[in-house]
Amino acid sequence: MYQARGTTAHLALQRLFDHPSQERSPELLFNLFREAWTELRGSEEFDALFEGIEEERQWGVESLELLANYFSIEDPTGFDPVDRELDMLEDLDGITIRGILDRIDRDEDGRLIITDYKTGKAPPERYALPAFFALKIYALLIRRGMGETPKELRLMYLNGPTIYRLDIDDRQLDAMDTQLRALWNAIDRALATRTFPTRPGTLCNWCSFKEICPAWAADQ
Repeated sequence: MYQARGTTAHLALQRLFDHPSQERSPELLFNLFREAWTELRGSEEFDALFEGIEEERQWGVESLELLANYFSIEDPTGFDPVDRELDMLEDLDGITIRGILDRIDRDEDGRLIITDYKTGKAPPERYALPAFFALKIYALLIRRGMGETPKELRLMYLNGPTIYRLDIDDRQLDAMDTQLRALWNAIDRALATRTFPTRPGTLCNWCSFKEICPAWAADQ
């Protein structure tokens, strides 16, 4: 249900900016959500997601309540994005990176801003930094493809609502480039040696493979 909500909300927010700025209202966004769900609900991915009409209706009500929070974070009538749902595919000297960037804007000074929508619950601010990892990669790809370093990254959590911001510069993107190459090399080594180190943690308690995982073998 959460994935279905996220996919549908992203599609509605993307299409919101297809309309003239003066038309970008909550009512329009709600209708776009309904239209998007009508398109998606019959897909193999979301088929038979709900047990009945009432459960689907309640999911829809909760989804619209979440979308209403968007307008307390920003006013979509005051700007036009540079791009939306940008499918990014780059080869960083042998490292193939692909991702979907939700939105790129320019601020009043003409600097690029990368925005990512989140329909899940916002983490406490002290734990938010790791969530910027993917956006730093997007910023790196933007710098490589457009020859321009974004000024800021934004995580927009509709469930809250909360928006986290992170200033970005070339030094941080150079560090991300180094980190990506080190990670890629580690993956290559793991594949070559068939060695895949585990990182046990509390989330393992919810894993259905815990009983056969080598990391927990000593506890069996």
